[in-house]
Amino acid sequence: MEKIYARYTALVATLPASVPFVGPEVQERARHAPFEARLGANENIFGPAPRAVAAMQAAAHEIWMYADSESYDLRSALAAHLGCEMHNIVVGEGIDGLLGYLVRLLVEAGDAVVTSDGAYPTFNYHVAGFGGTLHKVPYAGDAEDLPALIDKAAQVGAKLIYFANPDNPMGSYTRGADIIRALDALPEGCLLILDEAYAEFAPADALPDIAIEDPRIIRMRTFSKAYGMAGARIGYAFGATDMIRSFDKVRNHFGINRAAQAGALAALGDQDWLTQTCEKVSQARADISRIATENALTALPSATNFVAVDCGADGDFARRVLAGLVARNIFVRMPFAAPQDRCIRVSCGRPEDLAAFARALPEALAQARR
Repeated sequence: MEKIYARYTALVATLPASVPFVGPEVQERARHAPFEARLGANENIFGPAPRAVAAMQAAAHEIWMYADSESYDLRSALAAHLGCEMHNIVVGEGIDGLLGYLVRLLVEAGDAVVTSDGAYPTFNYHVAGFGGTLHKVPYAGDAEDLPALIDKAAQVGAKLIYFANPDNPMGSYTRGADIIRALDALPEGCLLILDEAYAEFAPADALPDIAIEDPRIIRMRTFSKAYGMAGARIGYAFGATDMIRSFDKVRNHFGINRAAQAGALAALGDQDWLTQTCEKVSQARADISRIATENALTALPSATNFVAVDCGADGDFARRVLAGLVARNIFVRMPFAAPQDRCIRVSCGRPEDLAAFARALPEALAQARR
């Protein structure tokens, strides 16, 4: 009889060995071919500010040292940027890492958590890993329904609500004023997670003006999207002092790469580059919409660096379109849940990337219709 040494928890034994997303490199290895256009992961292909790259290169000479466990310089700059105090900010390994820490802080086996059906799956992955019970609410049209999420939280006694604004995968957004009004109905004992990964791309009225010490909400942002540093894995959360301080109980204090801290600090200091990037993203969104229209498809309005394109049928048809694009070396993704899975999701890219997409799309559609 084979001896057993790793005695997994009962919870882990019930979980599938899966990941929320299959990365493009994994797909390329499976296909034995590279993608011509990488338009599926909502990365910022326009890249980080040259000042950020230079800062990371300079930091490479000091990579033998552990990074500052308090991210002091970066948190100081973020506090000035956000108009709050350093103790209101925690830096982590992207929003994904921060979500994991927050779930670890608040969710025990059987605890209720509320999210939208089809919303960002990595959050669900963390909840499952700590034994929480997920309750899902349908989208309202193509937008997350915050009042319905709050109603569900009251019904099930949820500890957490996950709400992304702007939303991934649909690109829609809720006005900040509407978020503030909805908070009045938030039940006691429930925390709202406001995932603002795409905040820099969004209209000004998407961002709520909420007091930093409001205990009902924690907000999360990242350097992965608009700042073009997805590979650096660095993000931050901001909120009430007691909530932020609690992260020190569970976070990996040396988990943030030294070069990533330096790059994020330099990127934050180059708002001109950020403005240029947002202009390029706006043009790319317009180009994706034009390509969709030329193929008799509908591009949904977007406040992000991607566009959800309605393929005009059901999820099975959209999956065939996606498969046709992948077969033609175009990496895209699509929403997971119906009826949003009638769409494919196309990240903003350079003119040459979108030209490759424009060439492949008519052929993929024709193949899907056979």
